[in-house]
Amino acid sequence: MTRHERGSPYAPHTADETAAMLDAVGVDSEEALFDIPDDVAFTGEFGIEARGERDLRGELSRLFAKNDDLTEFLGRGHYSHYVPSVVDHLSLRSEFLTSYTQYQPEITQGFLQVLFEYQSMLVELTGLPVANCSMYDAATGIAEAARLADRVRQASGTTVLLPESLRAGKRDVVENYVDGTDLTLETYPMDDGNVDVDALADAVGDDTVMVYAENPTVRGTVEERLAEIGDLAHDVDALFCLGSDVVALSLLQEPASVGADVVVGEADALGMPTSFGMGLGLFATREEYLRQVPGRLVGVSEDESDRRAYTLTLQTREQHIRKERATSNICTNQAWVALRAAIHAASLGPSGLVDLAEDCVRDAQALAAKLDEVSGVQAPVHDRHHFREFVAHTDQPAAAVAEDLESEGFAVHVVGKHEIQVCITDVNADRADALVMACEEVA
Repeated sequence: MTRHERGSPYAPHTADETAAMLDAVGVDSEEALFDIPDDVAFTGEFGIEARGERDLRGELSRLFAKNDDLTEFLGRGHYSHYVPSVVDHLSLRSEFLTSYTQYQPEITQGFLQVLFEYQSMLVELTGLPVANCSMYDAATGIAEAARLADRVRQASGTTVLLPESLRAGKRDVVENYVDGTDLTLETYPMDDGNVDVDALADAVGDDTVMVYAENPTVRGTVEERLAEIGDLAHDVDALFCLGSDVVALSLLQEPASVGADVVVGEADALGMPTSFGMGLGLFATREEYLRQVPGRLVGVSEDESDRRAYTLTLQTREQHIRKERATSNICTNQAWVALRAAIHAASLGPSGLVDLAEDCVRDAQALAAKLDEVSGVQAPVHDRHHFREFVAHTDQPAAAVAEDLESEGFAVHVVGKHEIQVCITDVNADRADALVMACEEVA
């Protein structure tokens, strides 16, 4: 059979087989199976002028120069800490950078060991014995936790309780994940930035499968009554899911000590600069839920020579086992980003990680105090301890203040008609005084 008779070298269909399938569905061509608007359909030309490397570099440099050069004091789930050069030097080695999924342990022991160390770090930080490697981001972690709760909870019930302050993007992902299941999402109120525990007690009932809370919260406050929240969930046999991040976990209350059944959140606070959407989700849970964990887990065994060996131990996703037995259809894990997070954490060491977290408390407190001295600004809005970020009240409309700050070279979040949110880390701390001076001009 000739190549023409076979059709595409990458597909098993001959021209006759393709024609038979098209006839069966009642169309004349493969193109008829797709409804692509003319204005976005490929015409065979990209409309990109061919040019040399030097000309292309020059054009891109001019294009990038049009970007605003702003110092970002932005947070709300996306954080940027200084990434040591060792992270780039090690993670950009070809054996890491070109590696895909570690299906063949005999040739990927190094990468598997790093992922095992990443899991081990999460186990130490959360106090929970099982961690995977890894999730897309915090939002998919919440959604997978909700579906896990639905599978393991024995009593009837379909309600997942989320804080009313949950960032809209996270809620959208959770809604998308649970669409098609019996799960329903409801919210509970907040009080001065933290959980309104009394209102949550009224909301929790026999139909509750999971209660989700965050520490720190999306507004930067440190949650003070986590154990009570966990008790409320457990009183009705619901799971308590806690959201956090790898830096905060090194300093704030250990999730296992306050009754957390699942811990999710962002692990890319280490190893990556702010990536404007791309994340690395952490997921840790209790041992009894081991076989319900989504994604992959790396385990340790011994080879035939009794040498320590690493391998993908559990992969309960539908690509690897029968669909009806799969816990999740999550596909890739963020292995290379998890590698970078592990290298960053290892380079800091336990004491360095705690020092970084303590700076997140001290710097936020100091910046809030300075802004509070600015006429027209009151900071922080919430009478709480804060981690990295805080909300400030502005007498002038917040949108106008943020716009004026942008013209001065600073970016902050607008979170209310008269509220801005400011996030400070080791990356922008040297510009804190300049931000205060700019606020004095515009507030």
